[in-house]
Amino acid sequence: MAEGWAKHFNKFEPSSAGLKLNPLNPFAVQVMAEAGVDISQQWPKHIDELQGAFDYVVTVCDSANETCPVLPSNVKHLHVGFDDPPRLALFQKSDADKLQVYRRVRDEIRAFVETLPERLR
Repeated sequence: MAEGWAKHFNKFEPSSAGLKLNPLNPFAVQVMAEAGVDISQQWPKHIDELQGAFDYVVTVCDSANETCPVLPSNVKHLHVGFDDPPRLALFQKSDADKLQVYRRVRDEIRAFVETLPERLR
């Protein structure tokens, strides 16, 4: 969702990646579409695929700060721990409740991405 918002606001050249490749989450696709952002063509990438092709690393998962790869010393790193919607959704009884979790985190990430340029200065 963070990559989608960054592209939507035309901030940076974002690319999202992780240490594990999970399929694109249909709940994330749905709630982003509700907000007018199409992330259906994004795909999961492993951090190794980027091979240091970045100036900043912004980790947004609540566990990412503990599970980040070792980064080159010249890379600026910012961590903001958002709740992990797939993990929280496991505890929800209905799809409607799961979507509420995704919407909340979507909106929190949006607010963060809107202020990202100032945070990176």
